[in-house]
Amino acid sequence: MGIRTGAQYIDGLRSRTPEIWLGGRRVMDIVNEDNFRQPIREIAKLYDMQHSPEYQDKITSICEDTGERVSNAFIVPKNYEDLMKRRTLFEVWAEATFGLMGRTPDFLNTTVTSMASSPDFFAQYNPQWAENIQNYYKYIRDNDLFLTHALINPQNDRSKPSHQQKDIFTHLGAVEETSEGLVVRGSKMLATLAPITDEVIIYSFPGFRPGDERYALAFAIPIDTPGLRILCREPAQDGKRPLIDHPLASRFEEMDAVLVFNDVVVPWDRIFLYNNCEAANQLYSKTGLSQNTHQNGVRGLVKLKFATQVAARVADAIGVDGFLNVQTQLGELVQSVETIRALLRTAEREFEVNARGEAIPASIPLETIRGILPKAYPRAIEVIQTIGAGGLLLSPTANDYQHPELREDFDKYYGGREGVSATERVQLFKLAWDLCGEAFGQRLVQYERYYSGDPVRKLGMFYSNFKKNNEFTMVDDALKGVIESEVEVG
Repeated sequence: MGIRTGAQYIDGLRSRTPEIWLGGRRVMDIVNEDNFRQPIREIAKLYDMQHSPEYQDKITSICEDTGERVSNAFIVPKNYEDLMKRRTLFEVWAEATFGLMGRTPDFLNTTVTSMASSPDFFAQYNPQWAENIQNYYKYIRDNDLFLTHALINPQNDRSKPSHQQKDIFTHLGAVEETSEGLVVRGSKMLATLAPITDEVIIYSFPGFRPGDERYALAFAIPIDTPGLRILCREPAQDGKRPLIDHPLASRFEEMDAVLVFNDVVVPWDRIFLYNNCEAANQLYSKTGLSQNTHQNGVRGLVKLKFATQVAARVADAIGVDGFLNVQTQLGELVQSVETIRALLRTAEREFEVNARGEAIPASIPLETIRGILPKAYPRAIEVIQTIGAGGLLLSPTANDYQHPELREDFDKYYGGREGVSATERVQLFKLAWDLCGEAFGQRLVQYERYYSGDPVRKLGMFYSNFKKNNEFTMVDDALKGVIESEVEVG
């Protein structure tokens, strides 16, 4: 089929009836569900961009295997030019959503591409796994599918491994092998956008111990597979309020969910890893799974840039950006944006070609971005809150504007500095509050802190790997010079 249109994506949602629970009720009509309707449209717009004359050649390419157009997320980069093709897709789609939707289709499509380009890793454990992941890559590429994923075990007793939990199927694990496939039971989280995706892919972070074999799993299934239950969190918006009241939350909320597998049968040709702790622990380091850090970095840059611009516009609207304390806060945000932009460029220009012939952005700059963003983005939100102060709490609603007798008050008391009307200021402050104060905005902060795992653990792992690959020889050179000088003097 090649690249999908937005209409084809929506038709695909209409054709499925996954078991979705939201606010104590089962969702039967996904496309017309108030909480999903607008986010579905935003994803559909991304698919339509693939057919736009303005973007098609920038974000899609002709597939050598099929002769059809495919998303650049499915490119296995061989050189700098290929990396830039993927980066352009990441950037175009991130800018279309202001970086606020972190799990757009390009994220996991890039992940699966990286897994499929590492068949030797899977083949050393089971040749069928290598064949399965490559076939799955071709399937989602040729049908332009949208995936969610769930990597984390439920937060029950983190002091114990999976096999020592009170119920051995609290964490997702294998129950039995059948002729049809592997039966799995238990739960995984955090499946972002799960209700409006086509498929879910399951894999895990390293950390498996002896006894955890049944939990060492990697597979993919359609989101409406029988026995798979999707438990959605409380929505940050109800989908019924005017867009002007919640201009960001109404459009870009990414619903998160816990996935419960009630004896789900996973066909054998959808199994990529099973019953092998060693393979599961090496999956990240040996398959290029970290390639999605490139998409994360580009998306994070756009999101931080957007938050910085919101902060600057709020300051300008009320005439406080001439104050030194405000300028220093805004300058700090601009420097954070420029730091991440420079790190991205460094990662791309200092790419390496691995043994498989795949071009990989330099890991240290990308990992540095992953260390900076969990601090820089919350700081940007704090600056918006500080500059907007109490004014962020006082905006009228769209319904208030329907009463002519109130307009005089609004025009007099809600305006900004000279040249900024009350309507302009209210609209701006509503957008800012959506980003920095509402549940939607706070979820975005939490996402940035934890989207790639525990930031404390990640930073520790980063240093350990850095130490392993660097000998700190400058210290030896400095000491050598001192010792030689003393010998000469003696």
